[in-house]
Amino acid sequence: MPFDITITLSDMDLQKFQESIDKGKLAVNDQESAEAIEQKASELIELATGGNLPTFVHDRILKLQILLNMIRDTEWKLTEAERQSIRGALYYFVDPDDLIPDHIPGIGFLDDAMYAEIIVQELKTEIKMYQEFCQFRISEENRQRNKGIDPHVGREDWISDKRTMLHARMRERRSLSTGGRSLRMRIF
Repeated sequence: MPFDITITLSDMDLQKFQESIDKGKLAVNDQESAEAIEQKASELIELATGGNLPTFVHDRILKLQILLNMIRDTEWKLTEAERQSIRGALYYFVDPDDLIPDHIPGIGFLDDAMYAEIIVQELKTEIKMYQEFCQFRISEENRQRNKGIDPHVGREDWISDKRTMLHARMRERRSLSTGGRSLRMRIF
């Protein structure tokens, strides 16, 4: 039988996660570090799909995949600063000083799961806009194929308008959030 637990993190608790984000922002200044962070996050996601982690941890770690997809999707075209900010947020997963060392059986990834949940909540607008973009892209590809049109012909034209509109909406919502409304972590 499932059991719900509510955890309230204090400002001091969140500060530890914020310190990792801030450290990560500094660490991603070179391509090698940025790639190492992406690789470690990918490895953590692979570990989660292996099925040896508790369901709570597994489900939250898998949510990180969308963040990797966002920064790797060449058609989504985040700015370099936005990609670096998301990589900085992912830094916690390579940080040797995270709250619970990952090698501790049973609970080693508990802090990673909590952090993943925080990051996904903090980036919910960005994730929502990216998911809308992906759904549009698939739908438009299918629509064009059904009409006998190659979806790669003129692709940038039909993708560009939607992407521009979603990026504008995403950045507007982000600026409203960082203006004091509901943002707990400074990712951007």
